Amino acid sequence: MSKNLGSVLLGKLYGGGVARKHREWRGVKDTWYDYTEWLKIWKTLIQFTSKPNNIKGFFRYRWMMNYLAVPDFFDRHTEGMRGTQLRMAHTGLGLIVRDMCDMVTTIFKADPEIGNDTELNEKIVLFDENMMSEIMGGFPNLTWLSVEVPSIYTSAMMAQKGVSHYLDVCEAYGIPSDVCPMPAAELGVVIANDFPKVGKCAVQCNTTCDGSAMGNGVQNLFRDIPSFQLAVPIRHRQESVQEYAADEIKNAIHFIEEQTGEQFDWDYFFSCMKRFNKETEHMLDWFDISTTDYPQMIGVNLALYRYGVYQAAGGRNEEFLSTDQKLSKMARDAYNRKELTVTEPRHRAITWGVQAAYYTALPVWLQNCWGIVPLCDMLSLVSTRMIHTEDKEQAILDLAYLYENMIMRNRSNGGYETGVEALWRYCEYFHADMVIMYSHMGCKAMSGYHGLFEEEARKRGIHLIWVTHNLMQPEGASRKEMRTEVNRYMRTVLREEPLDPSLEDFEDSMCW
Repeated sequence: MSKNLGSVLLGKLYGGGVARKHREWRGVKDTWYDYTEWLKIWKTLIQFTSKPNNIKGFFRYRWMMNYLAVPDFFDRHTEGMRGTQLRMAHTGLGLIVRDMCDMVTTIFKADPEIGNDTELNEKIVLFDENMMSEIMGGFPNLTWLSVEVPSIYTSAMMAQKGVSHYLDVCEAYGIPSDVCPMPAAELGVVIANDFPKVGKCAVQCNTTCDGSAMGNGVQNLFRDIPSFQLAVPIRHRQESVQEYAADEIKNAIHFIEEQTGEQFDWDYFFSCMKRFNKETEHMLDWFDISTTDYPQMIGVNLALYRYGVYQAAGGRNEEFLSTDQKLSKMARDAYNRKELTVTEPRHRAITWGVQAAYYTALPVWLQNCWGIVPLCDMLSLVSTRMIHTEDKEQAILDLAYLYENMIMRNRSNGGYETGVEALWRYCEYFHADMVIMYSHMGCKAMSGYHGLFEEEARKRGIHLIWVTHNLMQPEGASRKEMRTEVNRYMRTVLREEPLDPSLEDFEDSMCW
């Protein structure tokens, strides 16, 4: 019966075109639940487009076309799921969609070309897409926004070729084609005049790599607002840099105060950080369950939701904490019932490196095709240190540590111990026998570790599968080519047969 895991040949859903042949049948109960949640997504999108400013924005900015693929995004990221896994996906990702709609609505309201709300514009502080928003927990009267998130990062997730146009624009401008597609696409948006000119000031961070930092610098040439570069220490594991890191956080706070006239509200900040600490506790609980034979909050359910909690919400949105509580209850109940996430869990895996934005659904395919359970991803394995909520100086030190260890930079910066050694500790903690190693062809930060990863994996008897991609540019390495690398390893090295043969080879280059 198709109400059971693995009872449908999922590859049959693909026909090579943009849309699927038909929706997935999951049995009466789960199909009805999935369909009603699918309708809620459309309700959210219709409510979004019912606002005049948003309609204007849709026709003004090319990247808005990518959001037509939101319902398909849910189909891809819930493929093959039943029961608790399906409900976790809709609960977490549904909130992310609503939060993103609110962000874009605010952007268009403030945009001088659309809503032109000058009072709102004076209250907006822009952060780049890699920088966490927790500092804004001290400014209850200001609005945090990141224009790069909806225009570039999320656009690439919704439609795999969603930012290809901006990469072409950037290359035509004279930027080499072999640079990282993320800062290149962001620059392309600016050059194409598709970057809403909002905000009183901007705060940027030296996260990830030099390419990203340089991209932020070039963007500032195209927009006329003051900017602050938060210089977080690279060797962030050294105790000697912590005082300097704290000073940088203070400098960022002073910059925002000077530009906006607002003062840092410690009481409000502490209340936000208490909420953020509780969110961290929920994540640790999910990790604890994932060390068992019945992991629950895994793969895309963990990764895509956690990015929103950790980066964007930052303890300021109460709805995220209440959603965490719902997810934790579902996870615990499913664990107590000993629910499996795949029909036959063959391998326990950690995904390491930065994933392809145009194929965030790869972990779902790993589960359905080969029985590989993606327990956790590198970008979710960030700082779990609690923020002090009474002592101001200690709170600043904790906040500095948080920014030093935020998404990406806590692995790409900091040396061998954070980039390589940490992986094996997590493999031991989660009892993982496999690592899916994302190899971004445009990223130089992790490339030098290639041989070290191979050598250390052999020592430990861990299967290491390299999956090459180009972050936001599927033309460089397609989804099918990424799957082929996994297929080859599973067949030639492990001599295994797929759980779902229809998923081993199918065409989706034209899909959303």
